[in-house]
Parts: sequence; structure tokens; C-alpha cells
Amino acid sequence: SLLYLQEPSNKRVRPLARVTSLANLISPVRNGAVRRFGQTIQSFALRSDSKSPSCAQKSCSRSAAPTPPKRRNSVLWSEMLDVNMKESLSTKEIKRQEAIYEMSRGEQDLIEDLKLARKAYHDPMLKLSIMSEEELNHIFGDLDSYIPLHEDLLASLGEATKPDGTVEQIGPILVKWLPRLHAYKGYCSNQLAAKALLDQKKQDRRVQDFLQRCLESPFSRKLDLWSFLDIPRSRLVKYPLLLKEILRHTPKEHPDIQILEEAISIIQGVLSDINLKKGESECQYYIDKLEYLDEKQKDPRIEGSKALLCHGELKNKNGHKLYVFLFQDILVLTRPVTRNERQAYQVYRQPIPVQELILEDLQDGDVKMGGSFRGAFGNSDKAKNIFRVRFQDPSPGQSHTLQANDVFHKQQWVNCIRTAIAPFQRTAAAAELKELPELSEESEENNPSAPNIKAQKRQSIMSGITEMELDESTSECGSILDSEEAKGVKTHRTSFGHRKTREKQLSGKRKETLV
Repeated sequence: SLLYLQEPSNKRVRPLARVTSLANLISPVRNGAVRRFGQTIQSFALRSDSKSPSCAQKSCSRSAAPTPPKRRNSVLWSEMLDVNMKESLSTKEIKRQEAIYEMSRGEQDLIEDLKLARKAYHDPMLKLSIMSEEELNHIFGDLDSYIPLHEDLLASLGEATKPDGTVEQIGPILVKWLPRLHAYKGYCSNQLAAKALLDQKKQDRRVQDFLQRCLESPFSRKLDLWSFLDIPRSRLVKYPLLLKEILRHTPKEHPDIQILEEAISIIQGVLSDINLKKGESECQYYIDKLEYLDEKQKDPRIEGSKALLCHGELKNKNGHKLYVFLFQDILVLTRPVTRNERQAYQVYRQPIPVQELILEDLQDGDVKMGGSFRGAFGNSDKAKNIFRVRFQDPSPGQSHTLQANDVFHKQQWVNCIRTAIAPFQRTAAAAELKELPELSEESEENNPSAPNIKAQKRQSIMSGITEMELDESTSECGSILDSEEAKGVKTHRTSFGHRKTREKQLSGKRKETLV
């Protein structure tokens, strides 16, 4: 599910050695991962393809004594109870109170982190002119404005807490407060652009050194700046889990039961709205980075796209790296380029509308690297994890054989493309079936055996539809066949003998085409 992703760890982390460059701390990330629109509220991993040269100049084995990171209080609610109080509560109630306390403690931690991001990162970089105010506002957004929002929830939970530390009802508080999380729409929508700008600014030596010093300081808990900026998002996706945990340990007769179910529905709706807005923002972000070599490549379906279903790096059969975007209505292949230190995507060949897209799931070894087919070269050149996309109409002459990094990413792409083209396949099949009875009634007037012919035709078309679902390449043949069949059926009141001859001809064409 798109809502439940991992939160950046703020617990025990292996201490890092003192280094001179932030790049030394970043592990290489494999390229080619498919990013799907269904995961729009997601973590952004820092990337680096190589270690900083500065590490080679100095011995990496020699390091200063690591500064111990600041630890957070991880005491459980039950550990704060006296023995008599603990014995008076059932195991289920203790677990319920633990879940409520975890929510309260999480709000407190979030407030501290939001204040820390401002005090330890934003304000010093502005004061030292490491970044301009405009750049900092773009990266940090309106992060400060969310502190009062979470302080309100924390205050409400504090008021609802009894002297013995228990909370009787939390449902009404959450139902009233959760809709206010819609305020995060703007912040989450800006995350992709903010992350891109932060990565760009890290190329500046002053920025890099400042962030490295912060990373080595105890207050950071060995978390980098982006981890702090991403904490609100990670908190959002955790709310449904926290509420379900409270609900799971709430007795059926408790008045909170129905109210908690309502609260879960509210937070899921809030996250769905944030995801939609974030997805639209991500889609527009990449559309604005597209460069066209030819005016013919521009398609109104690209500019009008509101959803980016998936995107990522693939290789063509010549081994060249392409960055592919599957928008809601069109597939766009591009070549990554750099313009004035900024990433851009040069559109490669003609974009393929989804309704005209044919997908072929190729087996390993069907195509050789370099574009040759099986048997042309040795076994060592066999390509794995490949699939092909092309136009239904062969006249444009465009077919792209694409290779993913591994079988997992290939399957992600195949599934995503199949999901995108499925509605158009079903629409085409339904149109054929809807058209058939009207055509057959014409024959029924002058031919007693027409019902049998109608049944044969329906069975034939249904067979074609089945073939289309099993094999995309056959679907093209099936559509050509249906059009030929329609031409034959639409003749007006001819003799039965002529119609029977026509049926035999169509039957022969069908067999020849499908084979």
C-alpha cells in the first residue's frame, strides 16, 4: 500500500568516522529502480556513485574518536507505573495505554525535531550566508507553521490524561484534530523540488562542510538534514498504524471503538488527498524538465497529465541508458542530460499514447545485446529482464526493446504498463460485443439460420478477446481481423449462399492471422 512506508530511524545507529566530505557517508544506490505514482508519499534516498577523492588522500582507517549521538528517552508507559497500579490493569488495557503513550511521545519528538531543523540548520545557514533566504525557504518550506498544530494535539492528550497516567477516551480528540493534517498538502507537494535543490546545493563546498559538521554533532543523532525535513512525512504515514494499534487493544464495549474507526477513515482520506496532490506536483515537476528535439514529439497528453504512474532508468537494446516516464495517458522515453548543472530529460523518439501501446513480455535470451535476435551471437550476449513496447500501428515503425536491472524491476514495469493499457483493451472488447447484435439482426430477417451464425460470430470474437488478454501481439491481429469481419457482415440483404462463402473466407483469414 502506498501509505505505509518506513520512518527514518532515530534509534541506535553505528557511529561514523570523522571524514572530510559528506559524499563519503553516502552508500551507492543502484540505478534503475522503478518509482511508482502509488508511492508518492515516499522517502528520498541520497545518491552517490563514488566516494569523494578526499578519502583517498588521507587514510580512511584513521579517525577521530566518534562523538556519542544524543539518545532519546525510550521508556515504556508500563515502566513508569508503580507495582500496585500495574496489577490493577488488565494486559489488554496496558497495551492500549502503551499505544496511546507512543502516539503522545511521538508528537513530542516531532515537535523537538521541527524546532531543531530551524535552530540548527536553517538559521545558521542564513546567518552565515551559506544559502540565500530564497533557497532556504524553498528547501524548508513552511515547516515552522506545523509546530503549533502538533502542540495542540499534545496539549489535548495531556488534558485527557488522568492523574494515574491513563487516558480514558482518545477517539473524540483525534476525530477533531486529524482533518487539520490537510495543511501538509503544500509541504509534501514541494518535497521533490526541495530535495533536488538540496542535492544541487551540496555540490557547494561550504554547504557540504556545514552539513558534515552537523552530522558529526550529538544533536543530529547521526541523521542528515533531509532526514529531519522528511520526518513530517514519515510521521503522517505512521498515524494509521498507531490508530489501528490503539483500536486493536480497545475492548469491544468501549465507547472509543466506533470513534476510532471513524478516525482511521479520516486519516486515510487525508493521506489519499495528500498523495494525490503530491503526485500531481511530481508529475508537473518532470513535465517541466522535458526537452523536445522535434515539434512532432510534443503531445497534448503529456502537458495534460496529472498522474505519473511510474518512472525510472532502463537500457535499450544497444545498451544506452534511457529514463522512461509512464504518464496516465502516454509513455515517454528520454535521455538524461545536464543543463547548467541541472537535470533535464531529452525526449527520445516519438512518445507512445497508452491507447496505442502494445507490450511484449520477452523471455531471457530472446534478444541479444546490440539488437541481434537469438542465435546471432554467443550465449554470453543474451539479454535478461527485457520487454518490448511499440505502437499498435506498425506504420510509425517504432519498437523499443528495454532492459531492467533485475527481474523485480522488470516485473514492476510490466505490471504497471499492463495496468495502464487494460482499460483501453476492455473498452475495445466491449465495443466489439455491443456492435455485434445490431449487425446480426440484419441477417436474421431474411435468414432462418442467422441465430447460429450470430452465435458463431460471438464465439469467434470472444476467442479473439481471450487471445488479446494472453498476448499483446495477438491483440493487434485480432483488431485487424475484427475490422475485416465487420466489413463482411455490414453488406445489405445479400443471398444466403454469398454470405456462407464470405464466412468461409473470414474463417480462413482468422486461422492464418492467429497462427
